Amino acid sequence: MTLPDAEQLIAALTEQIRPHVTADTAMVGIHTGGVWLAKRLHAALGLSKPLGVMDVAFYRDDYGKKGLHPSPRKSEIPFDVAGAPIILVDDVLYTGRTTRAALNELFDYGRPARVDLAVLVDRGGRELPVAPRFVAHTLETPLAPTDSLQLEEAGEGALTLRLIHA
Repeated sequence: MTLPDAEQLIAALTEQIRPHVTADTAMVGIHTGGVWLAKRLHAALGLSKPLGVMDVAFYRDDYGKKGLHPSPRKSEIPFDVAGAPIILVDDVLYTGRTTRAALNELFDYGRPARVDLAVLVDRGGRELPVAPRFVAHTLETPLAPTDSLQLEEAGEGALTLRLIHA
């Protein structure tokens, strides 16, 4: 499978989101790939509210099975969530469980006016009724459940997509 160029996808995603940005728009990235992507989008869109980041490990319904990432990170939402329009950013959308966990955590900070999901790649295979408002690329052929697609730093601020066969 040939993967699309991550940099081109980021540019396309930026242009999808741009018409929907207001002075009140806030953005939150989900660790790890979602934070890298959110940093790029946040800067390109010129959002005035500081970028929020979250590690949703404790909010996942499969926490007992998966446990924590070897280096868990602290969630930081440096703006008032209550009443804010928020764009939640993740690199790859698969089952929807990470998104559900992120929404649960986000609502612990307050009730936003709305939450839109932005993802670089939708790989299919949803287990929950989650759909992104903004998506740069949808895989035509779903990946095997044992495969993963990850956004990675490629050096000098560039990002790349990598397919991992398990």
